[in-house]
Amino acid sequence: MATASTPALESDRQRLIALITEEAVFHGDFTLSSGKQATYYVDMRKLTLDHRAAPAIGRIMNDLIADIDGIIAVGGLTLGADPIANSVMHATADSARPLDAFVVRKEPKDHGRGRQIEGAEVAGKRVVVLEDTSTTGQSALKAVEALRKAGAEVAAVAVIVDRATGAQAAIEAEGLEWRAAIDLNDLGLEPQ
Repeated sequence: MATASTPALESDRQRLIALITEEAVFHGDFTLSSGKQATYYVDMRKLTLDHRAAPAIGRIMNDLIADIDGIIAVGGLTLGADPIANSVMHATADSARPLDAFVVRKEPKDHGRGRQIEGAEVAGKRVVVLEDTSTTGQSALKAVEALRKAGAEVAAVAVIVDRATGAQAAIEAEGLEWRAAIDLNDLGLEPQ
């Protein structure tokens, strides 16, 4: 992976890598949401919801997508993307390019306004889908499908940790750019 754009952001990234390695990588036998078996599990929710990591995650992910023109909001499929989108929103609040957040429900609500996407209005807008980590890309693609149906232009999918298990190829096959802040080499892990 490329380093962050400034020494301060790269310092954030290195601290986040250390936190992930120390507190969010679990070894054993795991079944991933994709159904695939793995000998380790990267539990990013442990850190996306942690006060020590969340501000850095917001800054790192914003830096990762800063060169994408016209983005007005970030988000993804609930629950994994929610804290990341909020971290990015807070990190950009006082910047020249503040970004709003959105949440994509797995299914439209069956009451109220019946919305599947909450938060920022995305129709006719450029957005980025966020993920904590992705194995097959299916969660991100489910969010992309809902966003496109709502009239959004999805510019990219950005993940904190790339598991190197096929998600990038699935995302790129849909004509989307794939970006990752941290890869398995950064964490001292081998692809599975």
